[in-house]
Amino acid sequence: MTYEFARINLDETSYSESVTWQYLDPTAEVCQQLDDIYRTYCIYRKFGSVMPMFPSRYRDPGADIIGYYDDSELVAWSLIRRFDDRNALCDQFAWTYHRPELRLGIETMKTECAIYRARGFDYLYLEQAHLYKSQIDGFEILGPMT
Repeated sequence: MTYEFARINLDETSYSESVTWQYLDPTAEVCQQLDDIYRTYCIYRKFGSVMPMFPSRYRDPGADIIGYYDDSELVAWSLIRRFDDRNALCDQFAWTYHRPELRLGIETMKTECAIYRARGFDYLYLEQAHLYKSQIDGFEILGPMT
């Protein structure tokens, strides 16, 4: 198994916010909604191995939780971990797949590019370099240590 890390160079993007979103406060009720969406997502995708979502991941002061809405209903979320004021990690994403034609996996990534570029960030790190992510402008595979 090979594992490649990737990032998005935000200077090479010009996306606008294409999905209705807001920052979420990790109250107990919100965390339950996020867990429910995550469970639905993992079951739909039939993942053979799943990283648990611990409450402390939601409540980390260095993280942003972005909720995405369809007709005012929370249907997706992203957990973005800020390393500093220029670099952040797209740590976790989940959505309900209630309307697959929305392509929320891609559209939320474009929206996150717009959000974090506007905030002055340089890079969004993606960890795994999944093929579908390569269609995002500014996508870069990270090389080896030299």
